[in-house]
Amino acid sequence: MIFINPKTDFAFKKIFGSEQSKDILISFLNALLYQGRAVIQDVEILNPYLAPQIQGIKDTYLDVKARITGDKTVIIEMQVLNVEGFEKRILYNAAKAYSIQLQPGADYTILSPVIALTITDFEMFEHLNQVISNFILKEKRLLTDSPINDLKLVFVELPKFSKSLEELETLTEQWIYFIKTARTLETIPESMAQVPEIRKAFEVANQANLTREELEALEQREIYIHAQRNAIRRALRQGKEETRREIAKQLLDVLDEETISRKTGLSLEEVRQFKIDELNDEYSQIDNG
Repeated sequence: MIFINPKTDFAFKKIFGSEQSKDILISFLNALLYQGRAVIQDVEILNPYLAPQIQGIKDTYLDVKARITGDKTVIIEMQVLNVEGFEKRILYNAAKAYSIQLQPGADYTILSPVIALTITDFEMFEHLNQVISNFILKEKRLLTDSPINDLKLVFVELPKFSKSLEELETLTEQWIYFIKTARTLETIPESMAQVPEIRKAFEVANQANLTREELEALEQREIYIHAQRNAIRRALRQGKEETRREIAKQLLDVLDEETISRKTGLSLEEVRQFKIDELNDEYSQIDNG
Protein backbone atom coordinates (compact mmCIF):
# COMPACT_ATOMS: atom_id res chain seq x y z
CA MET A 1 0.00 0.00 0.00
CA ILE A 2 1.00 3.61 -0.55
CA PHE A 3 -0.24 6.15 2.00
CA ILE A 4 -0.57 9.85 1.28
CA ASN A 5 1.50 12.14 3.46
CA PRO A 6 -0.60 13.46 6.41
CA LYS A 7 1.92 16.29 6.78
CA THR A 8 0.62 17.77 3.53
CA ASP A 9 -2.23 20.08 4.51
CA PHE A 10 -4.42 18.72 1.69
CA ALA A 11 -4.04 15.13 2.93
CA PHE A 12 -4.38 16.20 6.56
CA LYS A 13 -7.78 17.72 5.92
CA LYS A 14 -8.97 14.71 3.94
CA ILE A 15 -8.03 12.36 6.78
CA PHE A 16 -9.26 14.43 9.71
CA GLY A 17 -11.74 16.89 8.23
CA SER A 18 -14.14 14.71 6.24
CA GLU A 19 -17.66 14.15 7.53
CA GLN A 20 -17.04 10.39 7.64
CA SER A 21 -13.90 11.01 9.74
CA LYS A 22 -15.55 12.35 12.89
CA ASP A 23 -14.50 9.33 14.93
CA ILE A 24 -10.93 9.75 13.67
CA LEU A 25 -10.93 13.42 14.67
CA ILE A 26 -12.36 12.69 18.14
CA SER A 27 -9.65 10.11 18.87
CA PHE A 28 -6.94 12.39 17.48
CA LEU A 29 -8.03 15.42 19.53
CA ASN A 30 -8.46 13.42 22.73
CA ALA A 31 -4.94 12.08 22.23
CA LEU A 32 -3.23 15.43 21.59
CA LEU A 33 -5.30 17.70 23.84
CA TYR A 34 -6.28 15.41 26.72
CA GLN A 35 -3.55 12.72 26.90
CA GLY A 36 -5.88 10.09 25.46
CA ARG A 37 -8.71 10.61 27.94
CA ALA A 38 -12.19 10.43 26.40
CA VAL A 39 -13.01 14.07 27.16
CA ILE A 40 -14.41 14.80 23.70
CA GLN A 41 -17.52 12.76 22.92
CA ASP A 42 -18.69 14.52 19.78
CA VAL A 43 -17.47 16.98 17.14
CA GLU A 44 -19.11 19.13 14.53
CA ILE A 45 -16.76 19.78 11.63
CA LEU A 46 -17.35 23.41 10.67
CA ASN A 47 -15.44 23.39 7.38
CA PRO A 48 -15.71 19.81 6.06
CA TYR A 49 -13.36 18.54 3.39
CA LEU A 50 -14.65 18.77 -0.17
CA ALA A 51 -13.07 17.11 -3.18
CA PRO A 52 -10.91 19.82 -4.76
CA GLN A 53 -11.37 21.59 -8.03
CA ILE A 54 -8.10 21.67 -9.92
CA GLN A 55 -7.02 25.28 -9.79
CA GLY A 56 -4.36 27.46 -8.19
CA ILE A 57 -4.23 26.52 -4.52
CA LYS A 58 -0.95 28.25 -3.75
CA ASP A 59 -2.29 30.49 -0.98
CA THR A 60 -4.92 28.15 0.42
CA TYR A 61 -4.69 27.12 4.08
CA LEU A 62 -6.54 23.85 4.56
CA ASP A 63 -7.22 23.91 8.29
CA VAL A 64 -9.72 21.75 10.11
CA LYS A 65 -12.16 23.70 12.25
CA ALA A 66 -14.50 21.88 14.61
CA ARG A 67 -16.83 22.45 17.55
CA ILE A 68 -16.22 19.90 20.29
CA THR A 69 -17.89 18.78 23.52
CA GLY A 70 -18.31 21.73 25.87
CA ASP A 71 -19.08 24.08 22.97
CA LYS A 72 -15.39 24.79 22.42
CA THR A 73 -13.98 25.58 18.98
CA VAL A 74 -10.79 23.87 17.84
CA ILE A 75 -8.71 25.12 14.92
CA ILE A 76 -6.24 22.53 13.66
CA GLU A 77 -3.44 23.33 11.26
CA MET A 78 -0.68 21.22 9.76
CA GLN A 79 2.29 23.43 8.83
CA VAL A 80 5.33 22.12 6.98
CA LEU A 81 6.96 25.45 6.06
CA ASN A 82 8.49 27.78 8.63
CA VAL A 83 7.40 30.94 6.85
CA GLU A 84 7.79 34.47 8.18
CA GLY A 85 4.86 35.63 10.29
CA PHE A 86 3.56 32.11 10.91
CA GLU A 87 3.37 32.62 14.69
CA LYS A 88 1.31 35.78 14.30
CA ARG A 89 -1.03 34.03 11.88
CA ILE A 90 -1.76 31.36 14.52
CA LEU A 91 -2.70 33.99 17.08
CA TYR A 92 -4.72 35.95 14.51
CA ASN A 93 -6.70 32.89 13.46
CA ALA A 94 -7.42 31.97 17.09
CA ALA A 95 -8.51 35.50 17.96
CA LYS A 96 -10.64 35.67 14.82
CA ALA A 97 -12.35 32.36 15.62
CA TYR A 98 -13.06 33.72 19.10
CA SER A 99 -14.43 37.09 17.99
CA ILE A 100 -16.66 35.94 15.10
CA GLN A 101 -18.83 34.01 17.57
CA LEU A 102 -20.34 37.32 18.65
CA GLN A 103 -23.07 38.87 16.54
CA PRO A 104 -23.74 42.64 16.75
CA GLY A 105 -25.55 43.42 19.98
CA ALA A 106 -24.90 39.99 21.51
CA ASP A 107 -23.66 39.61 25.07
CA TYR A 108 -19.97 38.82 25.63
CA THR A 109 -20.93 36.05 28.03
CA ILE A 110 -21.89 33.78 25.13
CA LEU A 111 -18.29 33.59 23.92
CA SER A 112 -16.88 30.04 24.13
CA PRO A 113 -13.21 28.98 24.42
CA VAL A 114 -11.03 28.47 21.35
CA ILE A 115 -8.13 26.02 21.10
CA ALA A 116 -5.58 26.45 18.31
CA LEU A 117 -3.82 23.12 17.70
CA THR A 118 -0.82 23.46 15.39
CA ILE A 119 1.32 20.56 14.16
CA THR A 120 4.64 21.67 12.69
CA ASP A 121 7.21 19.78 10.64
CA PHE A 122 9.93 22.03 12.06
CA GLU A 123 11.07 23.10 15.51
CA MET A 124 9.40 26.25 16.82
CA PHE A 125 10.74 26.34 20.37
CA GLU A 126 14.41 25.36 20.45
CA HIS A 127 14.60 26.02 24.22
CA LEU A 128 11.85 23.48 24.97
CA ASN A 129 12.44 19.73 24.90
CA GLN A 130 8.86 18.45 24.92
CA VAL A 131 7.03 17.46 21.74
CA ILE A 132 3.73 19.04 22.83
CA SER A 133 3.62 22.55 24.30
CA ASN A 134 0.56 24.26 25.80
CA PHE A 135 0.27 28.03 26.16
CA ILE A 136 -2.36 29.93 28.14
CA LEU A 137 -2.53 33.36 29.78
CA LYS A 138 -0.76 33.57 33.16
CA GLU A 139 0.12 36.28 35.65
CA LYS A 140 3.63 37.41 34.74
CA ARG A 141 5.28 37.39 38.18
CA LEU A 142 3.48 34.59 40.02
CA LEU A 143 2.73 32.48 36.93
CA THR A 144 -0.78 31.80 38.20
CA ASP A 145 -3.53 31.07 35.67
CA SER A 146 -5.47 34.04 34.38
CA PRO A 147 -9.24 34.08 34.99
CA ILE A 148 -9.48 34.94 31.29
CA ASN A 149 -8.35 31.73 29.64
CA ASP A 150 -10.60 31.35 26.63
CA LEU A 151 -7.65 31.13 24.22
CA LYS A 152 -5.28 28.16 24.31
CA LEU A 153 -2.42 27.50 21.91
CA VAL A 154 -1.15 23.92 21.56
CA PHE A 155 1.87 23.03 19.43
CA VAL A 156 3.10 19.60 18.34
CA GLU A 157 6.65 19.70 16.94
CA LEU A 158 7.18 16.57 14.86
CA PRO A 159 11.01 16.76 14.62
CA LYS A 160 11.23 16.38 18.40
CA PHE A 161 9.38 13.05 18.32
CA SER A 162 11.94 10.26 17.93
CA LYS A 163 10.24 7.10 19.21
CA SER A 164 10.24 4.01 17.04
CA LEU A 165 7.17 1.85 16.39
CA GLU A 166 8.25 -0.63 19.07
CA GLU A 167 8.59 2.15 21.66
CA LEU A 168 5.07 3.56 21.29
CA GLU A 169 3.17 3.36 24.56
CA THR A 170 0.24 5.77 24.46
CA LEU A 171 -2.51 6.80 22.07
CA THR A 172 -0.89 10.22 21.86
CA GLU A 173 2.38 8.70 20.67
CA GLN A 174 0.59 6.51 18.13
CA TRP A 175 -1.17 9.48 16.53
CA ILE A 176 2.04 11.52 16.38
CA TYR A 177 3.82 8.54 14.84
CA PHE A 178 1.02 8.24 12.26
CA ILE A 179 1.36 11.89 11.24
CA LYS A 180 5.14 11.72 11.05
CA THR A 181 5.71 8.36 9.34
CA ALA A 182 2.56 7.18 7.52
CA ARG A 183 3.99 8.21 4.13
CA THR A 184 6.99 5.90 4.63
CA LEU A 185 4.99 2.80 5.63
CA GLU A 186 3.84 0.03 3.30
CA THR A 187 1.38 -1.68 5.66
CA ILE A 188 -0.65 -0.73 8.70
CA PRO A 189 1.41 -1.64 11.79
CA GLU A 190 -0.33 -4.41 13.72
CA SER A 191 -0.13 -2.60 17.06
CA MET A 192 -1.70 0.55 15.59
CA ALA A 193 -4.38 -1.38 13.70
CA GLN A 194 -5.80 -2.39 17.08
CA VAL A 195 -7.05 1.19 17.48
CA PRO A 196 -10.11 1.38 15.18
CA GLU A 197 -9.77 5.12 14.53
CA ILE A 198 -6.10 4.85 13.57
CA ARG A 199 -6.81 1.88 11.33
CA LYS A 200 -9.55 3.91 9.63
CA ALA A 201 -7.15 6.86 9.24
CA PHE A 202 -4.73 4.59 7.38
CA GLU A 203 -7.57 3.41 5.15
CA VAL A 204 -8.52 7.01 4.30
CA ALA A 205 -4.85 7.74 3.64
CA ASN A 206 -4.53 4.79 1.25
CA GLN A 207 -3.64 6.40 -2.08
CA ALA A 208 -5.66 3.74 -3.90
CA ASN A 209 -8.84 5.24 -2.43
CA LEU A 210 -8.27 8.71 -3.91
CA THR A 211 -9.97 9.97 -7.06
CA ARG A 212 -7.96 11.19 -10.03
CA GLU A 213 -8.85 14.79 -9.13
CA GLU A 214 -7.68 14.31 -5.56
CA LEU A 215 -4.40 12.78 -6.70
CA GLU A 216 -3.79 15.70 -9.06
CA ALA A 217 -4.57 18.25 -6.34
CA LEU A 218 -2.30 16.41 -3.90
CA GLU A 219 0.53 16.34 -6.44
CA GLN A 220 0.16 20.08 -7.09
CA ARG A 221 0.29 20.81 -3.39
CA GLU A 222 3.37 18.63 -2.85
CA ILE A 223 5.16 20.30 -5.78
CA TYR A 224 4.38 23.73 -4.34
CA ILE A 225 5.56 22.77 -0.85
CA HIS A 226 8.76 21.26 -2.25
CA ALA A 227 9.48 24.44 -4.24
CA GLN A 228 8.80 26.69 -1.25
CA ARG A 229 10.98 24.58 1.04
CA ASN A 230 13.86 24.83 -1.44
CA ALA A 231 13.35 28.59 -1.70
CA ILE A 232 13.52 28.94 2.10
CA ARG A 233 16.68 26.84 2.28
CA ARG A 234 18.27 28.88 -0.49
CA ALA A 235 17.42 32.14 1.26
CA LEU A 236 18.88 30.83 4.54
CA ARG A 237 22.09 29.78 2.80
CA GLN A 238 22.40 33.16 1.12
CA GLY A 239 21.72 34.91 4.41
CA LYS A 240 24.39 32.89 6.22
CA GLU A 241 26.86 33.54 3.41
CA GLU A 242 26.27 37.29 3.59
CA THR A 243 26.67 37.21 7.37
CA ARG A 244 29.99 35.37 7.13
CA ARG A 245 31.23 37.85 4.54
CA GLU A 246 30.30 40.84 6.72
CA ILE A 247 32.04 39.30 9.74
CA ALA A 248 35.16 38.62 7.71
CA LYS A 249 35.29 42.24 6.50
CA GLN A 250 34.98 43.53 10.06
CA LEU A 251 37.84 41.30 11.21
CA LEU A 252 40.34 42.38 8.53
CA ASP A 253 41.96 44.96 10.82
CA VAL A 254 41.83 42.70 13.87
CA LEU A 255 42.95 39.17 12.86
CA ASP A 256 45.28 37.65 10.31
CA GLU A 257 43.89 36.16 7.11
CA GLU A 258 44.31 32.52 8.19
CA THR A 259 42.41 33.06 11.45
CA ILE A 260 39.60 34.93 9.70
CA SER A 261 39.28 32.07 7.22
CA ARG A 262 39.13 29.52 10.02
CA LYS A 263 36.62 31.52 12.09
CA THR A 264 34.20 32.26 9.24
CA GLY A 265 34.56 29.15 7.09
CA LEU A 266 35.44 31.26 4.06
CA SER A 267 38.35 30.27 1.87
CA LEU A 268 41.70 32.00 2.29
CA GLU A 269 41.39 33.32 -1.26
CA GLU A 270 38.04 34.99 -0.44
CA VAL A 271 39.51 36.66 2.65
CA ARG A 272 42.51 37.92 0.69
CA GLN A 273 40.20 39.29 -1.97
CA PHE A 274 38.29 41.22 0.70
CA LYS A 275 41.58 42.77 1.84
CA ILE A 276 42.49 43.69 -1.75
CA ASP A 277 39.06 45.24 -2.27
CA GLU A 278 39.41 47.20 0.96
CA LEU A 279 42.80 48.56 -0.07
CA ASN A 280 41.47 49.52 -3.50
CA ASP A 281 38.61 51.39 -1.82
CA GLU A 282 41.09 53.28 0.37
CA TYR A 283 43.25 54.23 -2.63
CA SER A 284 40.16 55.33 -4.50
CA GLN A 285 39.10 57.60 -1.66
CA ILE A 286 42.60 59.12 -1.48
CA ASP A 287 42.59 59.80 -5.23
CA ASN A 288 39.16 61.39 -5.05
CA GLY A 289 40.22 63.49 -2.10
